[in-house]
Amino acid sequence: MILVDAGPPIALVKKDDQHHKACAAALRRIHEPMGTVWPALTEALYLLSDVRGGQEAVWELVIQGAVELLPLDLADVPRIRELMRRYADLPMDLADAALVRVAEREDIKRFFTTDREDFAVYHLHGKIRPLIVP
Repeated sequence: MILVDAGPPIALVKKDDQHHKACAAALRRIHEPMGTVWPALTEALYLLSDVRGGQEAVWELVIQGAVELLPLDLADVPRIRELMRRYADLPMDLADAALVRVAEREDIKRFFTTDREDFAVYHLHGKIRPLIVP
């Protein structure tokens, strides 16, 4: 599985986005299942609130099963909080922390994100660098 951050759905919907072409090309090369978490989905929907049909396009990714919503629960909160504290200098937002937590929990190492700068700094379990697409 590859974890999807908020950036790629935004870039795919907004054809004038600087990451649109790279994300569209990367999406054609992704063959494994894609997953995300509620905070990343919320961020994408919020940032597309002013784009006609943008939110609907992202909802369709979820409804059609192209992107699976992975669960978070109370047991994940301490690690998410710890990650946000560790990377407070970036700062790490809730969406990124939740994605990193799920990656650690589910042993996922690949991220589909336009936020290469931050994800290149994060370490899974404090030592493993994630693989970033595109």
